Amino acid sequence: MSNKPDNPEGIGHNSETGQKEEVVWERWTKKRTFVRGLEGTYGELYNELYSQPRVYHTSDLNWKGGPQNFGKKVINPQACRVAQSIETHIDAFAPGGYGQKHGHMNSAVFFVLKGKGHDIHDGRRLDWEAGDALIVENACVHQHLSDDTDDETIVLVMKAKPLFLFMHMIFQKVVEYPPTEPAPGQDGYEPPASL
Repeated sequence: MSNKPDNPEGIGHNSETGQKEEVVWERWTKKRTFVRGLEGTYGELYNELYSQPRVYHTSDLNWKGGPQNFGKKVINPQACRVAQSIETHIDAFAPGGYGQKHGHMNSAVFFVLKGKGHDIHDGRRLDWEAGDALIVENACVHQHLSDDTDDETIVLVMKAKPLFLFMHMIFQKVVEYPPTEPAPGQDGYEPPASL
């Protein structure tokens, strides 16, 4: 009798086959700081907190990803000493582009700055457009898709991911990786340099 489970191990570092899924985005392989240690005296922590900048220029940051969905990490524990429990990033979708299908424990607020599209949340379609805010609830498997085939879509995503990770609510899974080919007719799409 075999001790192996009915469902074989997934692809990755614990896989018996040693195969790995294709990785498209740097954030899936690069070592990151999700929660920083709080060390020192209260006075040192207090002074460090109040000496940090409060304005962060997104134009100083580089876009990552592509070719249909690009992202910029703006506020997170790795890049900003003030933020310990929140993470904020901007995503740009090429006209008609979309990102990965994934799930994570933490909820998120998805604010649409430009464009229109829809999300699929646990199989349910939710339409959105510029000016809308969308809640991605805890543990929801979701995907963001741009429905504007003439112009890009820009969104701001805010979440308490570092706090969830600190509480060991770590589960995050990519169900379907983002496309590796450009959206139809968008071979040269680049996200806006002004953001």
